[in-house]
Amino acid sequence: MAGDPGTVLLVNPTITKQRNARWPLAVLSLAAALEGRYPWRILDGNVDRDFIATALRIMAETPIRAVGLTVMGGPQLRSAIAASKAIRERFPAVPIVWGGAFPTNCPQAALNASYVDFVVRAQGEQTFTHLLDSLGEAGSSLAAIPGLSWRRDGVIVHNGRRPFTAASLASRLPYELLGDPRRYLPQTYLGRRTAGYQAALGCRYRCTFCGVAGMFRGKTALPTPARLEEDLRFLTGQLGVDGIQFYDHNFFDREVDMQPLLEILARHELSWWSFARSDAMLNLSERSWALLRKSGLRMAYIGAESPSEWLLHDIRKGTRPDQTLAAIEACRGHGVVAELSFMVAPPRDPEGETEKTFDFIRLIKRRYPETEVMIYVYTPVPPAPDRAEPAVTRSMAELRDCDGAPVVFPSSAEEWAEPFWHGYWCHSRAPWLSERLRTRIRDFTTVLGCRFPTVMDVHAPRWGKVTLQGLASWRFRYGKYGRPWELDLWKRMISLRDPRVMSL
Repeated sequence: MAGDPGTVLLVNPTITKQRNARWPLAVLSLAAALEGRYPWRILDGNVDRDFIATALRIMAETPIRAVGLTVMGGPQLRSAIAASKAIRERFPAVPIVWGGAFPTNCPQAALNASYVDFVVRAQGEQTFTHLLDSLGEAGSSLAAIPGLSWRRDGVIVHNGRRPFTAASLASRLPYELLGDPRRYLPQTYLGRRTAGYQAALGCRYRCTFCGVAGMFRGKTALPTPARLEEDLRFLTGQLGVDGIQFYDHNFFDREVDMQPLLEILARHELSWWSFARSDAMLNLSERSWALLRKSGLRMAYIGAESPSEWLLHDIRKGTRPDQTLAAIEACRGHGVVAELSFMVAPPRDPEGETEKTFDFIRLIKRRYPETEVMIYVYTPVPPAPDRAEPAVTRSMAELRDCDGAPVVFPSSAEEWAEPFWHGYWCHSRAPWLSERLRTRIRDFTTVLGCRFPTVMDVHAPRWGKVTLQGLASWRFRYGKYGRPWELDLWKRMISLRDPRVMSL
């Protein structure tokens, strides 16, 4: 391309506190795809707390070809909106491109904002690069770019899907170009320097509640052992990493594919954490368990979701409650802590199913008190226009709020950023969730978390946790969850951290 192509500004809007910041993997992956084609610069709002002012300053000093923002729903949506509005006001001619989980699942809502010009759906590396090639080129056809949503004469157009690709697994991400990469390596339960890392892509399962299913459509790919070895050598040798949190959507996929990777991990003997499925863990051979022990697996995050088989069937989870219990037993027998996630308050019988889940959690804690438990409100994301399966569309259309009225989801990004829908995206509110039940869930979660403080919080003092356990023990034992004011007060006093928002 003749002349200066302009720098591509890649922005990771603020989503968490600075102390919880992990590598901005989404924009790092884009940067790797752009290397050698377009100059790029990464701006991470989790580290730079005034990232909007920084972005405007960079744009005033440097020719910018486009600004790409990765956007998840909830807190990051709010900061992405603020950044996009500020950029549009100061630099109205610079294209603004949104990608990531929110625009993939809600592309129509994203493009209903005047400050968003393009949406990149699902895997973004090839789509974004193709879009950059087309900007400003005479005769270019945006309609020919798979995975792109855009406006043609004011009408929103969703191009066809882009096929799944494992291209991003081919090479190491440019961590060293983030300035000081060690600021993303905090001390955690796993080690003195813990890295967030993604080895595999996608998941072969299509759970209806999961955004990963909408992103990857049942496709998955693992890295080669050589790639994992290269990455681990860099992380441990150059950065001193001694703990890894794997953000793989389904690390325990097929044992035959997983074992070569476990052999690499076993050689490095790093403390690590990853997602897992109960059925996959139950199918592991003794050889794989031996490798897991040697490799240093400390915790496996298992989506238990519900004790009700009908609900697990309806959401296409593909597992059973008895497998959850068996997986906990298997983990315990091999020195691994099981971390379970549960979804409460489904639209069908929210109160009854919530109490049933609470009883199941109490049973688990009686048998396996070391098990970690995460509780979320069931909040399915509306299917995007290019992936609206009839069964899913029908079930979403049948949703009713507490008054029996049909649920109407937001039609714009700003509506999704309003307090109620912000809570929906963060799994804390839902139209069918009464305020009484919401309080009940909040109180149970508080008592549970105080009676069994997470081992992942390495900052709260041990004496404070022990005191908190004592204060909560009678409530948990006798089921007295209502208005746990003394627990709230003590949590604030010792700065007890919530593992649902602290990462690790």
